[in-house]
Amino acid sequence: MSTATNTHGTAEPARPARSHADGMAVASFILGLLGTLVLNIVLGPCALVLGTLALTRGTNRRGRALLGIALGAADLLLLAALTAADGTLSWHIG
Repeated sequence: MSTATNTHGTAEPARPARSHADGMAVASFILGLLGTLVLNIVLGPCALVLGTLALTRGTNRRGRALLGIALGAADLLLLAALTAADGTLSWHIG
C-alpha cells in the first residue's frame, strides 16, 4: 500500500486517484451514446454500471456520469420498445 505525507509531516494512505473515476464517467457517456446505435443490450448496462461507479468514487465529471446513466437507461428502453414492436432482439432501419 502506498503512503503520502500530509501537511503535518505524518504518513497516511494515498487516496485513490479521481482520474480513474473521471475516465469511468467519460466511458459511461461514450458507451451510452454508442449503445443508442449498436449493441444496446450490452452497452446500455455497461454505461449504467460505469456511470454509477464514477459517481460513487467521486468523479469531477458528474454531468458526464449522469448523462451516461441516462443514455444507458435510454438504450435499454429503446431495446424494449423495438423488441416489442418487431418481436426480435435485432432491429434495422427500413
